[in-house]
Amino acid sequence: MIRRRSHPAASMSARRTEAFTDGVFAIAATLLVLGLTDQSLGSPTTDDALARGLLDLAHPLFSFVISFLILCVMWMTHVRQFEWIVRIDDTGMWINNIRLLLVVLVPFTSSLDTTHSDLLLGRVLLPVNFFLAIVMGWLQWAWAVHSGAIADLTRDDARRLGRASLSAVILSAAAMLLSPLLGSIGFVLFAFDGLLTRLLRGSDDPLSPPSASAAQSDAADGDVGGRG
Repeated sequence: MIRRRSHPAASMSARRTEAFTDGVFAIAATLLVLGLTDQSLGSPTTDDALARGLLDLAHPLFSFVISFLILCVMWMTHVRQFEWIVRIDDTGMWINNIRLLLVVLVPFTSSLDTTHSDLLLGRVLLPVNFFLAIVMGWLQWAWAVHSGAIADLTRDDARRLGRASLSAVILSAAAMLLSPLLGSIGFVLFAFDGLLTRLLRGSDDPLSPPSASAAQSDAADGDVGGRG
């Protein structure tokens, strides 16, 4: 149970917060496509002219795809967190609300990257937006560990998962630092997210399935116990 300074009613089930967050992520991901529909293909009258117009959309299309995929990574993190977070209080909800504020800004900063990538602010605001949103997601897990909102995990396992979630923070920070030179292209660093996550989490991952030998050992222990 969450340790509280106020009446127990200040803490509530996390299910409604989880559902609301799912909806906001879905809307933000859908609105991203508006950055593409705002782009003009001109008035092509031949296939060649249309092909050239589509090639000119290469950067807007890349910005859309990379923004959508990063939002998906953030949503997957949210899903994993709320598999364990069972209670939430005002502090937890406000941390989540600030993260969602940053999430709904992504279509806007993505459109800036699409239309003003030749300007410094146009290149850096999307990476900064993602970095701050990802940091808020990491802070939410830190809050959950500190407040005792996590069920069925030891504190050591919860901290280990928190270290693993630092992968996205590290990669988004690197992409942000590279953004003055590379813009949103720096987000290709997220291709290493899985590897870095495994390194940070360690071999004793509380979410990994038991090995065959461990399972056999447990079964043998069960048999012994049964015979006893």
